[in-house]
Amino acid sequence: MNWQDAAQRTVTGLGYELVDLERSPGGVLRVYIDRVPGTDYPTGASETGAVTVDDCEAVTRQLQYVLEVEQCDYMRLEVSSPGLDRPLKREADYARFAGERVALTLKLPLAGRKKFQGRLLQREGGWRLEVEPAPPAKGPKAARSAVPAEPAAEQALDFVWDEVREAHLVPVVDFKGRARTAAAESVHDGE
Repeated sequence: MNWQDAAQRTVTGLGYELVDLERSPGGVLRVYIDRVPGTDYPTGASETGAVTVDDCEAVTRQLQYVLEVEQCDYMRLEVSSPGLDRPLKREADYARFAGERVALTLKLPLAGRKKFQGRLLQREGGWRLEVEPAPPAKGPKAARSAVPAEPAAEQALDFVWDEVREAHLVPVVDFKGRARTAAAESVHDGE
């Protein structure tokens, strides 16, 4: 059995999702895991639902044992979360993160562009990305512009999973907790 199969079997057997695998030329094996929503873990609950250090430690211990039994050769094993900019590798990832902000790159250009960013939505037969307008220009050059900026028209990109080269979540970095509070208020307002 190769190390990818051993990692897949071990990670899913422990109740986690295997997001990605990497092997560097120096013999480093990298395994990216995520928690499955609605699953109780022996390492305890996470406030945000994100992978904890205890999760990584538990998977590392089990993987070290399995890789030794399977006689997989490696120098170092690293197990971590996929990060704030989690890649979307499978169509199930798109369904799980529908409604989130996503950056994606198409395999073929559309109107001269391959890269898009916006809110991901599910539609019949595929996906839709509500494309975000470019942010307004700032700085001294923008202030000297004689032409006032017109608001950008909303755009949507309809696509199927096979048309995407790569996609990942757009990180939301919020050091002061304002975005989380605003999001919670909007959820309560919509009830």
